[in-house]
Amino acid sequence: MDDCERFEQLVKSGYPCISIVTQEEYYTLELVRSVAKKLDLAVWIWSVSQGVRDGLGMLEDSLTISETEKPEAGLNNLAGSKEGTICVTLDIAQYIAGGGKPQRLVRDMIESFEKTNRTLVMIDSADKLPDVIKSCARPFEISFPDRKELEQIIVHTLRRIHKKTPIEIGITRSGLDIIIRNLRGLTRRQAEQVIADATTHNQRFDDNDINVIMASKRRMIQSGGLLEYIKTPLTLDEIGGMKNLKKWLQTRKNAFGDDAKEFGLDPPRGVLMLGVQGAGKSLCAKAIATAWHQPLLKMDPGALYACSFSFKVAKI
Repeated sequence: MDDCERFEQLVKSGYPCISIVTQEEYYTLELVRSVAKKLDLAVWIWSVSQGVRDGLGMLEDSLTISETEKPEAGLNNLAGSKEGTICVTLDIAQYIAGGGKPQRLVRDMIESFEKTNRTLVMIDSADKLPDVIKSCARPFEISFPDRKELEQIIVHTLRRIHKKTPIEIGITRSGLDIIIRNLRGLTRRQAEQVIADATTHNQRFDDNDINVIMASKRRMIQSGGLLEYIKTPLTLDEIGGMKNLKKWLQTRKNAFGDDAKEFGLDPPRGVLMLGVQGAGKSLCAKAIATAWHQPLLKMDPGALYACSFSFKVAKI
């Protein structure tokens, strides 16, 4: 099921509170609107900057309720919504994390909505909801864009840029497939940004932008801290010996494309390399990434365990 189908299922199941932690607020709001229109439900959205407003209209001309910018006023207004309404809060977590009246209002709303056909959807950019609210909320994860959606994002982004400044398109089908593959794991906004960065630097979009896109993804991934993106300037020609490995890699090089998928071939899941220090394992990994046009990521288990340990300490 896609995001719309999964979210629709939760609303129809009668969950009084749904929590969505995401950086893709615009996409999530469009998701809520789409499901509400399909189910013929009203939508009201609260934010500290605009107060309570009609969620089904366009942002610039939607009906806004005056003097509802403060959390207490906004929550009181949403609490009085009619049956068959989806009430959305944007970044409410920081205002209810410390307890007090706003938190009490949310808890009362959830209890009230459970008895009526109403749903509270909390969209936050960070996971800061207090445990007492989390225990009542049904978490909902926004999926990453799949191959089809990434291709649509590329097309729409190029068209948007072309309207402002004409660009030359010289991408091949194989080059596009490689770019889409390297965009997997990014959010929709990140994918748009990567394509825009690759295009605007020379007003052209072609196979030569593959390395630019991989570099942009490297910067985004490394900002997370746990993963390190490794540059791969090596080729298989620079690796001595390894005849069986090279033959295996060459045979399966095209196993990631659509033709292979239609033929029924599954892409390789990985390669396990064992050897003493200095045997060339890291060099082989870099050369494989270059040969297959795949990103090479390194995860430090020590950093992962340190992160897990810090989390456990914080929960005690």
